[in-house]
Amino acid sequence: MYYLYHIPGKKIGVTRNLRTRVTLMQGYKEGEYEVLEQSDDIDYISDREIELQKSYGYKRDRTLYKNLFKLNMKVNPTEQTSTFPVPINKLKGNLLDNLGMEWKTPEYSFKLQKEHIPWILANARTSMFNDNRSYIYNKAFYEAFFNQDHNPPKQVNLTNYFPLIRNWAKDRGIYDKGNSHTQYVKLMEEAGELAEALLKNDKYEIKDAIGDMVVVLTNLAVLEGMQIENCIESAYNEIANRKGKMQNGTFVKQTL
Repeated sequence: MYYLYHIPGKKIGVTRNLRTRVTLMQGYKEGEYEVLEQSDDIDYISDREIELQKSYGYKRDRTLYKNLFKLNMKVNPTEQTSTFPVPINKLKGNLLDNLGMEWKTPEYSFKLQKEHIPWILANARTSMFNDNRSYIYNKAFYEAFFNQDHNPPKQVNLTNYFPLIRNWAKDRGIYDKGNSHTQYVKLMEEAGELAEALLKNDKYEIKDAIGDMVVVLTNLAVLEGMQIENCIESAYNEIANRKGKMQNGTFVKQTL
């Protein structure tokens, strides 16, 4: 879905992710902007953006959004990696804006789908040559989604992911420069996104928000001198033999 948004007195623009593009990147909270229209038709929304920019008296974009959309994410493929022309902190929004784009490496062919984005964000690295570029390894991406010789997806072993999350956070300075309070605030933000996704019954966003909360909880545990695996073990041992019954959709434990 493409959203045609208006920041009063500033601009009219188009995005597929309001929170990333308007709130996180431009700094405008809900209530400080309005959604004028939304559509799945990129041709319509591109023409409509120009019409409304003219109608509201704003400077008109020189390039239609649909053309900008095609040009913004020109992937640079090599034998080993695929490099995106944006830094990691802007990668999610640009990926969402370029769903369906295709690129080829010497060995593989890729087509970007929504379910690929969490994996790309978790595995992307900053280019050693340019801080404004990020890359993934082709073979890992191929094996994760495109290898048709694989059996149906197996159950995920989370014990393999927690160390990866911790390494990712360490590389980005979260443990050196962050603290438990900022991680708690981040957890509440992700919980809010989960609530919104549940209200919309958006399965992708529900999955994304739950995963993000696990990442934040993993980092929060480290900052408190713990490991999330031990926290989970402790919680399970606490509930393993708990008895009770369901009341109004909630499990209520039995009291003595």
